[in-house]
Amino acid sequence: MSYLEGYELRPKPFSPELLDGDERYVRDRTDGKVWHRCRHRTLYVDTDRSQGVYHANYLRYFEFGRASLMRDAAYAYREIEESGYLYPIFEIGVKYYSPLYYDDLMQIHTRPAVLERVRLQFDYIITDEKGSEIICKGFTRHCAVNRSGMPVEVDEKTVHLWKIFPK
Repeated sequence: MSYLEGYELRPKPFSPELLDGDERYVRDRTDGKVWHRCRHRTLYVDTDRSQGVYHANYLRYFEFGRASLMRDAAYAYREIEESGYLYPIFEIGVKYYSPLYYDDLMQIHTRPAVLERVRLQFDYIITDEKGSEIICKGFTRHCAVNRSGMPVEVDEKTVHLWKIFPK
């Protein structure tokens, strides 16, 4: 059995188009899903010896996308913390397809994916600056906890984000 068996060597197509003329949202023409979109440029400090972006830095880009989505769609994450809720990550997944290099402009696509009683998931697609080449895909899963670290139900504002996110 090959170590690559079952691994998606090429990603499924992603063809984003603006949603209602709003630069912050796109609809994927291939599956109809709506994504929040923001842009970011890689810094020299993000790269490693191979001169590509170090793999763990993509998690920082996911955070940037998630924070941008929340700020644009509902409220800033800071407001959640101030109301006594925290959402630590308990699981992450990333599939890499193509590298980014110093000073590359990327598009970070983020969407609220799964909402459960005490857990939630965001999905991500990072593309090149034109949105045509998929760099990586991933997800983060979070658990709602209070300031003492005890699991609690997802707060009402976060539930509201899932309700108002464009379909």
